[in-house]
Order: sequence, then C-alpha cells, then structure tokens
Amino acid sequence: MSGDVIKIENREISAKHPPYIVAELSGNHNGNLSQALKIMEVAKKAGADAVKLQTYKADSITIDHDGPEFVISQGIWKGRTLYDLYQEAMTPWEWHKALFKKGKELGITVFSSPFDAAAVDFLESFDVPAYKIASPEIIDLPLIRLVASKYKPVIISTGMATENEIQEAVDTAREAGAREIILLHCVSAYPTDPKDSNLLVLSELEGKFGVVGGLSDHTLGTATAIAAVALGASVIEKHVTLSRASGGIDSDFSIEPDELEALVRDTRTAWLALGAVRYGPSTSEKETLKFRRSLYAVRDIGKGEPITNENVRSIRPSNGLAPKHLPKIIGKCAVRNIKRGSPLSWGLLDRS
Repeated sequence: MSGDVIKIENREISAKHPPYIVAELSGNHNGNLSQALKIMEVAKKAGADAVKLQTYKADSITIDHDGPEFVISQGIWKGRTLYDLYQEAMTPWEWHKALFKKGKELGITVFSSPFDAAAVDFLESFDVPAYKIASPEIIDLPLIRLVASKYKPVIISTGMATENEIQEAVDTAREAGAREIILLHCVSAYPTDPKDSNLLVLSELEGKFGVVGGLSDHTLGTATAIAAVALGASVIEKHVTLSRASGGIDSDFSIEPDELEALVRDTRTAWLALGAVRYGPSTSEKETLKFRRSLYAVRDIGKGEPITNENVRSIRPSNGLAPKHLPKIIGKCAVRNIKRGSPLSWGLLDRS
C-alpha cells in the first residue's frame, strides 16, 4: 500500500483516513438545473465529500453520425447514437457557475471530468481543486498531459485499461507535473455485475503504481463499495440520482439519497473496522477477560483430599488456574479445605 496522502481542498485522502466519497452527478440532472442543485444538496446531507461533474459538449466528444460504429448496440442505451446520448447527458456549460457556487455555499468540494482542452481551460476559470479522467479517456495521453500540467490532484478511472495502459497514463501524468494521483479501479459496464468487479486488484493497485487507490462503482446498491473499502479503497465514486423511478440517462445504476447516506455510513464503518494488525485483547475486550474459563472447585474439597475430575472443572470466570494445568493437578491433595465455587491456585495444593 502506498503511504502517500493526497489533499483535495481541506480533506486528506489515504488509507489512514476515512474513505473519500464522491457523488457523481453525470446526466442525472435530466436537463434541469434545479434537479442538479438538489442532487448536490442531498450529497452534502448524506455526508459525501465531493460532487463530480462532467464537462463536455456532444460535438467535442463525438460527431453527429448514425453509422453503425456510432450507434450503441447493447445495454441500457441500446439503439442510441453517441451524439444523441451525449447531447442529452451533458451538463450545460452555462450551469457550471451556479454549480460551483452551490458547492461553496454547501461546503462540498466540486470538480469535474474534462473531455478536451477547451473543457480544461473552462474549468480552470473556476479554479477547480482536482481533475478526473474518465475511463475511456485513459488512453488520451495529450488530455492527461494537459490536466497534469495544472499541478492539481489527478483522479484516473481505469475501466477497460490494460496494465500497460494504466502505467502509461500514470507515467504521462507524472512527467507532466502531477504529484498527487488517484487510480480508481473501474468496470465500464452499466450496470456492472458484482461478479465482474474483480476487487482483489485493489490489494495491489497502490503498490504497483505508487498511487492512492479507490473504486468507481457501477454496480447496483452499496455492497461492492463497502467491500472495496475493506480491501483498501481510499476513494469511492458512485452515481447519485434523486429517484431511479424518475428515469434519466444514468438512473438505472445510480443510488438514491438514502442509499448514499448508507454508503457513507457503512464505508466509514468498514474503514474503522480495518484497524491494525495486532494480537491480544483490545481495550474493549479487557472487561470480558474475566469470563474466560479457569479451574474451580465444583464440590467442597477437604484438607488432604485429592483433586479429581469430579471436584474440579474448567468453568467461567477466570480467577483460577488456567485450564491447561488440569492434567497436572489431578491427584494432588488440598493443603486446606476448599469450598465449592473457589478458584484453584497453586497455594491450595500439595506441590510434592
């Protein structure tokens, strides 16, 4: 695991800190600024650390074309052209001022995924505290180089990427000036089947690439994200909607406000539960130590009477000799009367 600590605004991010929770707005605004602002409000109320936007225009991410390669062939967006999908999902650029202002009012961090140089320049005007590279853009090294040159934390999703492609993206970011890099393990399937999540990669992500690791999660519910934190994820990114029933581009694999609140609570509980590698009783267990078993007289034993399995047993509590000594004391004689319910000690027995 990397020992790095990354700071976005006033929040430190590392394995030594509670998981950093990012609420992804994406296209769940459904073309309504008021809905986008409301999602920001519920994210803050739920305890999320940040809201992430996507900054692009349909014309900057694809072209208006209905050729077969421009039409989605499967999944929840089957039959739609890329241009039509992105035209609906985009966050209008004229909204950004209101969104960043809302973030400051709420006290929640706001940053974005730019998809071209114009978007980076635009976001710089808001003095964004970090940048996110979306999974499909991990191979867009010029875009990564430009983002990294701003000397801000760079978060990169790894969906679909090979180990070599991830290494190339990380190397490019570092060479261009990025010193704080977060890699988010990601499966670019919408929604993602948990069996395809392969969360075990999280155990080596930080060490292999020298970064802080996390998960961009597209599974339904919160269980996968909680498991990811247990495996070392320091960042969790999750799409958020006001209501899946209201529909929308990404609503099918997004979580609702109460689920986001549960996600924040349960991932932090999972992080707390990790603790450290240690043995022996914890502070909270010390009171319970007295309920361990030990050797007690379960019948009255007269002076000179031998110890047997009938008059001494291993029972709770723990004030007597440890149970491991039972074979050694069988046959020894009591040096004085021992009442039933008395703990056995060496001083009560003939040591010869």
